[in-house]
Amino acid sequence: MEVTATEPRSPVEKTTGTDGRLDVSVIADAGRAVVDRLYQRAPLRALFPRPEHGEPLTAVLVNSSGGLVGGDRLSVNVEAGDGAAVVVIGQAAEKVYRSAGPEARTTTTVTAGPGAWVEYLPQGTIVFNGARFRRVTTINASPDARVMAGEALSLGRFARGERFTTGLLHDGWRVRVNGRLTWADALHFSDADGNGIASALDSLAGFAGMCGYATFIYVAPDAADRLVAARRFLGDAPEFVRSGATSFDGLLLVRWLGPDPSAVRGALGHFWARFRALAGGRSERLPAIWNG
Repeated sequence: MEVTATEPRSPVEKTTGTDGRLDVSVIADAGRAVVDRLYQRAPLRALFPRPEHGEPLTAVLVNSSGGLVGGDRLSVNVEAGDGAAVVVIGQAAEKVYRSAGPEARTTTTVTAGPGAWVEYLPQGTIVFNGARFRRVTTINASPDARVMAGEALSLGRFARGERFTTGLLHDGWRVRVNGRLTWADALHFSDADGNGIASALDSLAGFAGMCGYATFIYVAPDAADRLVAARRFLGDAPEFVRSGATSFDGLLLVRWLGPDPSAVRGALGHFWARFRALAGGRSERLPAIWNG
């Protein structure tokens, strides 16, 4: 295993925002996944708790800065080699604070080699009112790899009665299978766009006043075969949480929308546990840190 220790920030980075990076590469060795390469630059790092019996290697992503501010730039790259299995989960919900102007930017790339199994599940993101945040998540999968990825968003600090009505949020997804772009999508809110953010959030054709939103993606050869079960699992969510599932081009897509972000996150987690058991023969539960 090649390990590069955490690097401190330079004086320039301290005044212009953080420039963190985390690269994790795992390979299969004697029937189990091991870390092949680890590179981390503050404030990002990875922890590797001992997984429960029968579970894949688990990597916990940590942002030691406590959140994102304007000017921050974070890059996460996860790669699973041939036949390797890994679960990547966030340590805590990411907070994106109000910005005086600069954008905070994050890029995440998940690469799954032939026969690999990857679960990429952050703890969720809380977008403060006035935040300016741009994120792109890219999945690069081999034709016979299986990747589960998702995220939950809170548009404002719900517990404080805050709504995200000013600022910028751009949350993009890219999925490539065998190098071919099979799906691209982006959620975009900006107070510089015409009627602003509040009208889009309140519109019945938009978010209908709801501030909790979640996405689940399953990229695999059997994605279409899992659609019926996925729709059945959605019945477990609270009645006030809206949800839907569809499948196309080797991809299964599920989304939730609700007035309470914690309920939406809970629906995502419950679905994820059931789906991983069905699709991957894993235990019907998430790592303990998800409920920590």
